[in-house]
Amino acid sequence: MESSVIYSRDVAPEVLGGGVTRRVLAWLPTQMMVEVRFETDAIGAAHSHPHTQCTYVREGRFVFTVAGRDYPVGAGDTLAFASGETHGCICREAGVLIDVFTPAREDFIK
Repeated sequence: MESSVIYSRDVAPEVLGGGVTRRVLAWLPTQMMVEVRFETDAIGAAHSHPHTQCTYVREGRFVFTVAGRDYPVGAGDTLAFASGETHGCICREAGVLIDVFTPAREDFIK
């Protein structure tokens, strides 16, 4: 796969339900960047996956639960999840997360 430039205006959000939308911003087989928007009180259900994940809180306030422990985070904070680690969140103030996955989440690619 070649390098690419993705323009935000060209990426339609995917409605996930419950006040959550997702946009795959860019990806290569080895890495993917995703924007996830949450309305206040929306939930990112606890889950795990074989990918490593880093999350940047672009705006809003969230409480992440990672391996049974709660972490309140806000704009500018970051989190890193190991492969297979259970994590989820609740949005306390509408916001946007930027997730980076390694390798790419093939289940997000249509």
